[in-house]
Amino acid sequence: MATLFFRTLFRWHGLAWAAYFAYVVVGSLYFPADMWHSTKLSLVQNLALNVSFLVARIATFYFGYLVVFPRGLRVGRLPLLALGLLAAGVVFAGVRAVLEEGLYPLLLGFQNYDADTSLYTYLFDGFYYAVPTLILAAALWAAEEALRRERENYQLTDEKRVAEAAFLKTQINPHFLYNTLNMLYGMAYGVDKALASSLLKLSELMRYMLRDTPDGLVDLSQEVDYLHNFLDLYRLRYPGRLCAELMVQGNPAGHRLAPLLLIPFVENAFKHGVLDDPATPVRLRLALTPGTVEFTVENQRHDYQSDTGSGIGLANLRRRLALLYPGRFAWQVGPAGLLFRAYLRLGDEVPIPTALVATAPVAVPA
Repeated sequence: MATLFFRTLFRWHGLAWAAYFAYVVVGSLYFPADMWHSTKLSLVQNLALNVSFLVARIATFYFGYLVVFPRGLRVGRLPLLALGLLAAGVVFAGVRAVLEEGLYPLLLGFQNYDADTSLYTYLFDGFYYAVPTLILAAALWAAEEALRRERENYQLTDEKRVAEAAFLKTQINPHFLYNTLNMLYGMAYGVDKALASSLLKLSELMRYMLRDTPDGLVDLSQEVDYLHNFLDLYRLRYPGRLCAELMVQGNPAGHRLAPLLLIPFVENAFKHGVLDDPATPVRLRLALTPGTVEFTVENQRHDYQSDTGSGIGLANLRRRLALLYPGRFAWQVGPAGLLFRAYLRLGDEVPIPTALVATAPVAVPA
């Protein structure tokens, strides 16, 4: 999908540059007076200078469009933007220098500037002519970024509306199940307290999964409680045989996040990992610092895999993260020696460092 998008995008870019060059050629034919020298140049020389300007503009445009503005037009990155703009001016002047002062004298026997032209004059000239191209690149990038964010917001709103409609359709069933589980809890309490405890935990799991909040966020402590209840139910299912541990480093207070972001990693480990080996237990580590949540799940890998699918659970999670935390999450999922490791990092306001990039979808399905 992304490849098709870029092919379409640059096909339109190619048509635009071709139209611009045709416009320049027509101008050279009908207005042959040279713009750079007081004496007239031949048609070939005039076209050659137009070609060098076109190549310099294209190089500068894409340097700004693909490198400078995506990285520099962000909050708190003004110094990086300034350096990028200076570098773009050097790109423009450098491309012209290679063509007009290096290649053209060898092939066409002329150069654009006099031999005694100072470096300052040459660079100033390059920066001056680069400005319109950089303005165009910034405007196009900003417009496409705004359209992309609008599409994402529309998509998120649409998916939320579908989810809310599905929730309304099943609104009666959860209440019925809650009441039934509470009734069963009351019946089991006097007979088997372990069974009663498991029914209570199951009720809490269901209640949390269907809980709605005004801002779509929950306290991280509630997500941690959900993980504890999940592990407790598995301990009842595998009495004395489940080897899993949850470690929380830091204080969950003050952290809020979208619900059920952590459990897909845990479910993936429990579905495909070895759960009864004390030497390599399933390790869940939650590390919390102000503004950052890091969650790591490690499990021993089976020698065989009963399912070779594409991992729908984690694929859906990644899509959800891209919609809810654009540019503010990173994850790495895949084999790590004899283990399988899943890592997720969420940042409240500070963008994730570029070294932590999201990898391809998992090799072990969910």
